[in-house]
Amino acid sequence: MQVFAGMSDRTGLRDVISYAQRVEALGYDGLHVPETVHDGLAASLLALEHTSKLIVRTSVILAFPRSPMLTAYGAWDLAAFSGGRFQLGLGTQIKQNVVGRFSVPWTEPVTRMREYVESVRAIWHSFQTGAPLHYESENYTFTRLQPFFNPGPLADGVTPPTIWLGGVNEGMVSLSGSHGDGIVTHPTNSNPRYLREICLPAIEAGRAKATEQRPGFQVISGSQYVTGPTQADVDRNREHHRRLLAFLYSTPPYRRTLTLHGWEDLGERLQVITRTNQWDTLHEHVTDEVIDALVPQGTWDQLPDVIQRWFGDLCDGVILPLPEHPANDTRFAETIKAVQSAVS
Repeated sequence: MQVFAGMSDRTGLRDVISYAQRVEALGYDGLHVPETVHDGLAASLLALEHTSKLIVRTSVILAFPRSPMLTAYGAWDLAAFSGGRFQLGLGTQIKQNVVGRFSVPWTEPVTRMREYVESVRAIWHSFQTGAPLHYESENYTFTRLQPFFNPGPLADGVTPPTIWLGGVNEGMVSLSGSHGDGIVTHPTNSNPRYLREICLPAIEAGRAKATEQRPGFQVISGSQYVTGPTQADVDRNREHHRRLLAFLYSTPPYRRTLTLHGWEDLGERLQVITRTNQWDTLHEHVTDEVIDALVPQGTWDQLPDVIQRWFGDLCDGVILPLPEHPANDTRFAETIKAVQSAVS
């Protein structure tokens, strides 16, 4: 079982260096770099520059505000610079952000993301082989790449970055199966029931339609965890996640797992509360039953068994948060090693 670290979206660029080095020292397989208030490719470059073995994956950078050509250049540079340790994770964002925050026109997202991934791979093919660039679709047209603008092939032994997608609903999850090298599930939709009933069947449906079978497809669970070194820490962490779940499930696109469990009314109530700015009362509506059903829980010593029980037959890897205090790193490194030793 692979173990990845996340990173706070508020981690400043100066702090990315020490954070990535700490992740590598703890023994994580890789680091997921978010994109909200910083450029994900810039943060990835810093993480790659100051580590030697760590896989660095954007999780995720926003596709639609960027031309596929710019994304292709950036990812190609990072792959070349790191000797192949960079992986490209792409996401769509919601319509309101794409249009209102980035001033980019909105089109149907599954089709557009499919064409985006195809565009990036077509561009990489021209980079690697020198073949003329020609890709035309509903949303993207690339027919010009003079030799002056072609960075040329990657070094021997370095392959183009793998492409990872995120998704919740069947269309985007199926696209990950047909066009991606893997999927990272959303924290709100990583529950075993969601994985079994929605995510994995949609991936297989996508792979069945794929014109090119990409070997080694992987599923990384983005689940949250109620955990800590002691039971008291677990109990305290539980209340943090009660508030976090309340906030996340107030967003309609994240409600698939609530629907599966028959809790559609919970998401609707949470949305109404946010619209009336009653933020301090959101958590009161997330019951112990909801937390117990949706979030794995246990001390660090218990965590390997908990993860194996929840995800051992469903996922190839998980995302675990770093200890709050670096003084606990040596102990937590043993937990990471135990999770990695689990057979999925």
